[in-house]
Amino acid sequence: MGFFEELASSDPELKRKLIMAKIKKEPSDYCKQTFVSSLMVAGVITFSYFLFSVGAELPVWGSLILFPVAFYLMYKLLFQVAAIRIRKIAKDIDREVLFAGRFLLIKLNAGRPLISAITEASKSYGVANKYFKEIVQEIDMGTSLEAALDHASRYSPSEKFRRILFQISNALKIGVDVTNYLEAILDEISNDQLIEIQRYGKKLNSLTMFYMLFSIVIPSLGITLFITIISMVSTNFDLSFFLFLAFMLLVLEYMFITIFKSIRPTVNI
Repeated sequence: MGFFEELASSDPELKRKLIMAKIKKEPSDYCKQTFVSSLMVAGVITFSYFLFSVGAELPVWGSLILFPVAFYLMYKLLFQVAAIRIRKIAKDIDREVLFAGRFLLIKLNAGRPLISAITEASKSYGVANKYFKEIVQEIDMGTSLEAALDHASRYSPSEKFRRILFQISNALKIGVDVTNYLEAILDEISNDQLIEIQRYGKKLNSLTMFYMLFSIVIPSLGITLFITIISMVSTNFDLSFFLFLAFMLLVLEYMFITIFKSIRPTVNI
């Protein structure tokens, strides 16, 4: 076993993560690409520090410490690319998971067979239809419906979509009506999303209060008070100082906007 195979074996779930993230690479190839990219970035950072240290008369031996630290941090960061893509895909699916499930439920209640309902869902609009297409493709290649659903459930980035597929597969194995299981899990997901919205409302109230305090009240009063004080003591500040304050306010505004986006639930009821 080679070095990169050993590196990939440190994460037993890596192969599953790559499939979920739609990264068509073997775990060893993924680790190799991450290793090489980290090596290159760490080399650039270290070389830049070396040039800066020579010009600023700083200790050059710091490069020997910087390189392994930079390589380790970059490897850890770049290794998370698959996990980041999984979270992004999961959010996209979660926005329409209820619509996809209800589409199946409507077709089943209309008397359509499950395979026909999944086939029609694969032709519908949205992100989830890609995963229905994969199920249909596996069935066309000779895989049984239960096995195709189990495979799709295992490698679905969305936990909610995984629950829907699991319940359908479980109902088929037991031999009971799929519509009852599907309706029950859709109601459960709908209730979970309502709870997420309620939690988001509570977080939003607290975060809005901090936003008003730190981004509006304190900067407005603080700058006004600061200008009043410096005018009394006859201290001069050039334009660059006030530009720096404006830049810091922009950074603070951007930070709050990022937080607002990150806590927003990915629901669409």
